[in-house]
Amino acid sequence: MENSNISTEEMQKSNSIIKAISDYYTSRIVGQKKLQISLLISLISNGHILVESVPGLAKTTAAKVLTESCGGIFSRIQCTPDLLPSDIIGTQTYNVKTGEFETKIGPVCANFVLLDEINRSSSKTQSAMLEAMQERQVSIGGENYKLPEVFIVIATQNPIEQEGTYPLAEAQQDRFIIKETLNYPTANEELEVLNRIENNIFDKKEKVVSIKDIKYLQELSKKVYIDEAVKKYIISIVYATRNASKVINPELAKYVTNGASTRAAIAFMEAAKSLALINGRTFVTPDDVKSLSYSILRHRISLNFEAIADEIKVETIIDAIISSIKTP
Repeated sequence: MENSNISTEEMQKSNSIIKAISDYYTSRIVGQKKLQISLLISLISNGHILVESVPGLAKTTAAKVLTESCGGIFSRIQCTPDLLPSDIIGTQTYNVKTGEFETKIGPVCANFVLLDEINRSSSKTQSAMLEAMQERQVSIGGENYKLPEVFIVIATQNPIEQEGTYPLAEAQQDRFIIKETLNYPTANEELEVLNRIENNIFDKKEKVVSIKDIKYLQELSKKVYIDEAVKKYIISIVYATRNASKVINPELAKYVTNGASTRAAIAFMEAAKSLALINGRTFVTPDDVKSLSYSILRHRISLNFEAIADEIKVETIIDAIISSIKTP
């Protein structure tokens, strides 16, 4: 499969930009290959990413490294129960000297916004991010303010602490193109982390590409070819999540309460195009779709309390669905 819309020169430029970002990332972050790929997909798709793991696994560092690599504007918001929507999007303040109200844009106006422990903020504050994430603008005092063209929210949450947290609503989770989960590093990887910190690797910040290069990748990804058969494959997977009892074993299907929305199908297509570029291809393959199944669906399939009691993970349901659908 070839896409005549993308020239050899364009692919060479794309490959060099992606390699520069990847090399910079791996020079600072040890392991966490899945997170690297997911962050690159979010970058190229201009989509948001939800990262779930216990504290201390370099989520914040990874976000900062990604920002450094392209010279973007980074903003970190530590979510707490008393965080207000105005703390994120901004507010109007009264200037005594001029006698007028002035608009103060909040930290959401950046290229990369890290929402640390998003499930610690109240539902009201979480919902304040919806307009920003979806419409890429914020409303303050009746005026709309556009956010940067390259605008990516990297939200993190800790799955092991439930006290004082507010679980993300399904509508909020659906706004994230990808959800990634991280595991502890190996002993060798952890040793390498200590060595890099000892050598002050994080003090050596460097811009290897530009925001203009990121926009180039985003525009080029739209030209990546995806065959009609692959699109139908995506639709079949998404349809199966909504009609699990017709596709997979009824013993597993009984755990599913809600399937994925149409936004999941769009996310599959956009992420698969980005992954094709990352892999140096001008076209999407069914394997691209398969490899993204966890990342795209794990936060879009809802399981019931019985699944929790029986320790059934959503990945088990996804595996059953993927294996039951014929690959084109």
